[in-house]
Amino acid sequence: MQKKIISKNIFYLLVLLLVTSCYSVPKYPSNACKIFGENYLWFKSIKESSERYNAPIHIILAIVNKESGFKRWAKPPRQKLFKIIPYKRPSSSFGYSQAVNKTWELYKNETNNPLALRTRFKDSVLFIGWYMSKTNKINNVPLDDPYRQYLNYYLGWGSYSKKTYKTDKDSIIFAKSVQKQAGIYKSQLKECEKALNKNKYIIF
Repeated sequence: MQKKIISKNIFYLLVLLLVTSCYSVPKYPSNACKIFGENYLWFKSIKESSERYNAPIHIILAIVNKESGFKRWAKPPRQKLFKIIPYKRPSSSFGYSQAVNKTWELYKNETNNPLALRTRFKDSVLFIGWYMSKTNKINNVPLDDPYRQYLNYYLGWGSYSKKTYKTDKDSIIFAKSVQKQAGIYKSQLKECEKALNKNKYIIF
């Protein structure tokens, strides 16, 4: 009887650890192999997005890193009145992907996925893959171009087509940082992606 209780407790503990790992921020957010070593389910989700939309894994991952820092409940910081009083947030950006309400609703409608949540990693990376695919179709930006893909992601398709990035220095800085991080992730994945594709549970 005591052994059964101990076995059940161990099982519940393992389940708790698994669920917690799905939502915790990676210890090494700049290392793709360590990110997926901590959370193999994230690799499965991002691979699914990559295969469905032909969006490179390293670029999707770099966008998540830039947008939310892998924080499930991420929101833009509140603006302040008179530099002191907390005011409204600058946008409705939310979750891993920092998708705004309007674009998220468009995604759910177009993909027939009404239950998608911005706080779910799988839904978020599928959204990013979808967005990249539409960027390719709308503004003719290659899927393997992290710099221009992120400019579209940050500014929106309309603003990008109007070349507003020429007067928006922040968008250029952010896009360059995503480009750099995507390159780092790409190099790292060359060392571990083969193993990730073969094994279900890996710790790097």
